[in-house]
Amino acid sequence: MEYSFFDMLYQNLIDTSWLEVIAVIFGLLSVWFAKKANILVYPTGIVSVLIYVFICLNAQLYADMGINAFYFVMSVYGWIMWTRKVENKKVRPITFNTKKDNLISVAFFAFSLVVIMLLLMYFKADDEQYWSTNIPYIDTFTTAIFIVGMWLMAMKKVENWIYWIIGDLISIPMYLYKGLIFTSLQFIIFLIIATLGYIEWKQRAKINTNRA
Repeated sequence: MEYSFFDMLYQNLIDTSWLEVIAVIFGLLSVWFAKKANILVYPTGIVSVLIYVFICLNAQLYADMGINAFYFVMSVYGWIMWTRKVENKKVRPITFNTKKDNLISVAFFAFSLVVIMLLLMYFKADDEQYWSTNIPYIDTFTTAIFIVGMWLMAMKKVENWIYWIIGDLISIPMYLYKGLIFTSLQFIIFLIIATLGYIEWKQRAKINTNRA
């Protein structure tokens, strides 16, 4: 079993292009900068998603290409929001969700879920093999979670990490099932950083609340 795992990992590494390696590196840097609440989260993230748009286009993975294009738009939006002054403060502070924010997040998640599923049903309607497993539904669920996570991160809300953590936990076994060991390991790293990010942002938000 161990040989099989490392053999698959080795094969995944061999099959990985340098362009994908660069995208993964910048993706990891983006999550690390997010943990530190550093504005570099967005330029590094933009590099990663733009490379994935190109990779997905060449691989004819148009749904994934569209998702990464949306991530690019959200990254630009987040970059603008993080640099915009709020209540005479130089930068947007890290805060907790209000009840209204939680309701909007749930509604946004449900809306994203429906839209993504409808798009998949339209573009993948004739692909019986694609719908023969639960992967499309799981993939749709995690994508909707990550979309809400990106929006909450743009608003500098602590709860964004909860969405990332849930999405990462689901993505790890999903990519293992697909045989994408390298990507699964990447999401394990994402999960660790997201957990640390939640702890750090929670502490910062408490400080900001006490100062208010």
